[in-house]
Amino acid sequence: MTHTITDMSLAEQGKKQIEWAESQMSGLLKIRDRFKKEQPLKDIRIGMALHVTKETAVLVRTLIAGGAQVAITGCNPLSTQDDVAAALAQDGVEVHAKRGVSTEEYYQFIHKIIETKPQITIDDGCDLVSEIHLNFPDLIPSIIGGAEETTTGIIRLHAMVKDNALKYPMVAVNDSKTKHLMDNFIGTGQSSIDGILRASSILIAGKTFVVSGYGQCGKGAAARAEGLLANVIVTEVDAFRALQAHYDGFRVMPMEQAAKLGDVFLTVTGDKHIIRPEHMKAMKDGAILANAGHFNLEIDIKGLEKMSKKRNIRPNMDEYTLENGKKIFLLGEGRLVNLACAEGHPSEVMSMSFMNQSLACEYLVKNKDKLKAQVYKLPDDVDNTVAELQLSAMNVKKDTLTEEQTKYLSSWQEGT
Repeated sequence: MTHTITDMSLAEQGKKQIEWAESQMSGLLKIRDRFKKEQPLKDIRIGMALHVTKETAVLVRTLIAGGAQVAITGCNPLSTQDDVAAALAQDGVEVHAKRGVSTEEYYQFIHKIIETKPQITIDDGCDLVSEIHLNFPDLIPSIIGGAEETTTGIIRLHAMVKDNALKYPMVAVNDSKTKHLMDNFIGTGQSSIDGILRASSILIAGKTFVVSGYGQCGKGAAARAEGLLANVIVTEVDAFRALQAHYDGFRVMPMEQAAKLGDVFLTVTGDKHIIRPEHMKAMKDGAILANAGHFNLEIDIKGLEKMSKKRNIRPNMDEYTLENGKKIFLLGEGRLVNLACAEGHPSEVMSMSFMNQSLACEYLVKNKDKLKAQVYKLPDDVDNTVAELQLSAMNVKKDTLTEEQTKYLSSWQEGT
């Protein structure tokens, strides 16, 4: 096995981090226990491009317990936890991941994973999948399928389907209820605010907090900011989501207007250049910009750099001084603020996401002769299994239907 990491001496601390994560991911550990017995992934090569965090390490251990051979790299230049990467390497996992890599190094590491000739790919953002399709098409016939973790990656996959470019089956893990309604809403909501606070140390109460995008991630962020007593503004391009934001009690307006009012801006759209130079010129002196979308494109950073002078004033916080003397602060280089400036989602919520990932791999292997080169949602019974496991992990009891109720729900004869 080979590895490319920052410092192997960090491994012991990384193992403690993984141990802490496992203590809060008992639902995933139940799947691990079953995988150990049943070996559903025996001798399957899995290539992963995910955030290399303590939670991801628990997923890696679960897949290995199921018989898989795993190789992993990061999916964002600033999201790798170097101590966790070292711990995985010490355990014999092929890992190529460092915090703070260049774009060139990032793709070198992606290629290292591709060199292992994965039969299943696990992606967060679709870079591994797209790189295989663009530059390594000879591998595609041997690939069973893949699983995609996040909204941005799903958007890219559907674009591939539209262009008739997708050549192997992909499971949209993000589309499971126990993923996007938990990880995106609860996880992103908390961890994005966590990243902003760690990087800036500001008081949220009383600030005008602008959330761009009102999908599940944006809804979570807006709710948490409101809970910290911010005055929340939402910007949206989708009519129904804008309507939802309005009825949820938030002010809704175009970014052109919000730019003049906001103290803190958080982008969570999955699109590019949501905040542009014309918006930044209109902002207050001292405005703080952060992004929780997968790529660092939501804020036009090149546009900002062209019209300002930059200096770093805190870890993960850069000050940009415009020609008129106004200062704007960018957090985490415009990358995922919850991972660039904090530790990502809490372990408990990631347990559900990675239960879905584990079961997606099992689903792909079990159905490898039936699936076409399309984007699939995991069956509802898998989603329900994840929910049941999480309830059990939290020792929460739910009600059950009586025989009479079950019969009524499956019949049509009984009416008024």
